Amino acid sequence: MRERHNRLAVVKELIKNNRIDNQDTLLELLRTEGYSVTQATLSRDLKMLKVGKISDGWSGYYYSLPENDLISESEKSYIQDVRRGILSIEFSGNFGVIKTRPGHANSVGIALDVLAIPEILGTLAGDDTIFIILREGMTKEDLQESFKTRIPDIEE
Repeated sequence: MRERHNRLAVVKELIKNNRIDNQDTLLELLRTEGYSVTQATLSRDLKMLKVGKISDGWSGYYYSLPENDLISESEKSYIQDVRRGILSIEFSGNFGVIKTRPGHANSVGIALDVLAIPEILGTLAGDDTIFIILREGMTKEDLQESFKTRIPDIEE
């Protein structure tokens, strides 16, 4: 979990300080920094960081990090729904049960779906309980790390 957090920080720095136009180049730069990851892992990292490609105006595209201020008001609202509603999370393998405040499960489930947390395959919400399924190969630690990155200040 700590390695992923550190890797995400390194990816951000590499993108900030280099003109990177493809994942192969980024993978090679990560290797020089001591991180050996697969292309699939790097793709998830880029999605998590909301990295996009922008045109340089003449010869192609390169990776760019979003400005923190560009988080839409609706996304901020969904983040607030998650912060406000979640009471606890427990796991058994790839299955998780999220307990929420009464009446909050639906809004938290919708928020998780809209925020497109890459570790979550799907959600099913009741009144105060959400059933989540993690994607194959994902762990509860991966999800907790995503929460820390995408939903700061969430209570654990």
